[in-house]
Amino acid sequence: MRVAITGTPGTGKTTATEHVETDLDVLHLNDLIRDEGLAEGEDPERGSLIADIEAVTERLEDRDDVLIESHLAHHLDADRVIVLRCDPRQLRERLLERGEGGAKAAENAEAEALDVVLSEAVSEHGVDNVYEIETTDRTPEDVAEEIEAVIAGDREPSAGEVDFLDFL
Repeated sequence: MRVAITGTPGTGKTTATEHVETDLDVLHLNDLIRDEGLAEGEDPERGSLIADIEAVTERLEDRDDVLIESHLAHHLDADRVIVLRCDPRQLRERLLERGEGGAKAAENAEAEALDVVLSEAVSEHGVDNVYEIETTDRTPEDVAEEIEAVIAGDREPSAGEVDFLDFL
C-alpha cells in the first residue's frame, strides 16, 4: 500500500507524520529530493527546489508499503491520498513563526483557501481516494490518529468537506 500525505506548506504534515504509528516506511519526500539531487533547479523567489517529479517517480517505482509525506506527494502514485488542511489565518501565522517571508506566507494562505492541493489531489487520484483532515487547533497526536484510521481503512474518503473560502 502507498499512502500520500500532502497539503499546503504549514498544515502540519511533517509534525503529524512523526506521531503516526504504522508498519509503512515513512518517506519525507522533500529530504529525498534534496539528498538525492532529484530537482530540476531552484525557485529563487520562493527559495525552494523545483522537484523533478519524473525522476522522483522513477526513483520510487519499486517502493511499496510506504507513507510519503510532502506538499508534492499527491503528484505520485498512491492508493490513498490524505490532504491536511488548516485555516488560512492560522497557516499564515505558522509559516511566519517558522521564518517564512510575508509574501510566501500570504501566497500559501491563499492557496489553502482556494483548495489548490485538494483540487490537484482529487484531479489526479479521484474523489474516492482522497481524505481531508482538518488540523486547525488540533494536536499532532490527534491528526496522527486520523491518519492511522485512513491507513487502516477505518475512515471514509472525505474530499470537499473543509471550506475556507470565507478567508478570501
